Amino acid sequence: MKNTLFEGAGTAIVTPMSENGIDYESFGKLIDWQISEGIDAIVVAGTSGEASTLTDEEHKEVISYCVKKVANRVPVIAGTGSNDTDYAIGLTKFACDAGADGVLLVTPYYNKATQNGLIKSFAAVADASSKPCFLYNVPSRTGCNLLPKTVAALSEHPMITGLKEAGGNISQVAETAALCGDKIDIYSGNDDQIVPIMSLGGKGVISVLSNIMPKETSMMCKLYLDGSVKEAAGMQLKYLSLINALFSEVNPIPVKAATAAMGFGENYLRLPLTPMEKENEEVLLGLMREHKLI
Repeated sequence: MKNTLFEGAGTAIVTPMSENGIDYESFGKLIDWQISEGIDAIVVAGTSGEASTLTDEEHKEVISYCVKKVANRVPVIAGTGSNDTDYAIGLTKFACDAGADGVLLVTPYYNKATQNGLIKSFAAVADASSKPCFLYNVPSRTGCNLLPKTVAALSEHPMITGLKEAGGNISQVAETAALCGDKIDIYSGNDDQIVPIMSLGGKGVISVLSNIMPKETSMMCKLYLDGSVKEAAGMQLKYLSLINALFSEVNPIPVKAATAAMGFGENYLRLPLTPMEKENEEVLLGLMREHKLI
């Protein structure tokens, strides 16, 4: 059994920006608020953090800033995956040296890989890492599905300890859990599947919702872990409409509108992402008002 880095909710945190660059003042306020609200971990420079349009220098700066700002109050997991294994190795080494507690490694996108290629690529990065590695399966974005037998093979690596599963296929999650046992910690990568994945032994969620509801997202996980399954399921369903609104356009377009409405920086995204369509934004902000978030 490997050491678990965190249980509960880890926020896949947005990166506040403006046309002038990274808005570190707003980023710092968001980090402090997340921790004061009881979040269990922060995942920086991932999909929600617009890592794909950060420059190399910005990517490293954002990781370093987050680590320093968090100051060991909760674990920090840095997104360091790439479709270039050598680049992922270099960024992973940087994040480890910068003080991140773990790294998140997305499956290669565009060039993709065979399952054997995935094993070799992830193992090469994990060999170079001094911190726990979380695999990240999100085939809708990468065109590459990390299959259960592949996860099971990778779970034998001492540095590969977690899986963010955002494939949406509960049957695949069940097979992964059955094959891996306690050799890997599984986290939901979809906010509408937190409780279902925890019912299969998942440790929690790496969440978009928790950008705006850290206390509630963490509580949902804690209730489940404490055995209050009915209450956790009730929260899952209570927030389902809001979760759906947060994914009514490609992430992080909606959550960037949401954090901006709460005062955490501008509603600014880098192309090819554009601000939320007005009709979708009205639905999202209306639901946020119902939940007294704005």
